Amino acid sequence: MECAVLSDPRNAAKIVRLHFHDCFVQGCDGSVLLDDTITLQGEKSATPNVDSLKGFEIIDSIKNKVESDCPGVVSCADILAIAARDSTVLVYMRVTFFFLHFVQTLLWQMFNGWQVGGPDWEMYLGRKDSKTASYELANSNLPVPSEGILPIITKFLYQGLSVTDMVALSGSHTIGVARCQNYRARIYGDYTVTADQSTASESYLNDLRASCPAAGGDDDTVAPMDNVTPNLFDNSYYQILLRGEGLLNSDQEMYSSFLGVQTKQLVLQYAHDPLAFFHQFAQSMVAMGNITNAVDGGEVRRSCRFVNT
Repeated sequence: MECAVLSDPRNAAKIVRLHFHDCFVQGCDGSVLLDDTITLQGEKSATPNVDSLKGFEIIDSIKNKVESDCPGVVSCADILAIAARDSTVLVYMRVTFFFLHFVQTLLWQMFNGWQVGGPDWEMYLGRKDSKTASYELANSNLPVPSEGILPIITKFLYQGLSVTDMVALSGSHTIGVARCQNYRARIYGDYTVTADQSTASESYLNDLRASCPAAGGDDDTVAPMDNVTPNLFDNSYYQILLRGEGLLNSDQEMYSSFLGVQTKQLVLQYAHDPLAFFHQFAQSMVAMGNITNAVDGGEVRRSCRFVNT
């Protein structure tokens, strides 16, 4: 993961998102990693995932290395969970070439645990890989950017997670990007209602509209959900919501919706207290990572893309 994140910081967000989309469908069982076959329809082509989920090749690479040294022991589901945790830790602002990375590594060795970047946490291990996937549950269980706050809260509660977990886990958008297709309605809709009427805000909106036309097209154009520090895991995502400039409708609803009484208070808290955000994000990632598949007995796949034969 260190190599992947150093080559492209966006790889961190890809892996965190993969883990989230895995856990919300059948539990954290690696089902999102399965390819379609003659006998199995995977989840990759479901509406919330198609042309959106990335990073599968990173997990493949890790699995190949682990499998060559320790065959049949470490599941793809555990690899994905660990990679998501490590991605968060590794994302930091590369303000100087490789010097900062050198200093970070040196200090890590000197102080045994000092880090630059996001929060860290210990997690349960021993997950099994599913032998099935669910295209249907991927379409129904996963939150989508156009949804309002109540449907999204309902989807988190269904997974045994709380409203606090929802707001904290949404903070992972501080290192993510969104496709034009998913924010077009927002920037041509109520963005001007929620956003500050400032020159900077108007300039940002104009830039978004220039690359994402209202008439359609350029659906795969991407923009960072945190346009201030897109490659740093911090709390600026919540500060953007305070200014009403959230890129996705589902994000801005947490602060601007009159239904979001609890979520608004949490956004305010995390915007002003990054340590509180880091602490809760770690707790919520552990809670999400503990969602299990209660139906499929599971296995340890040899390849993350296919069930064992």
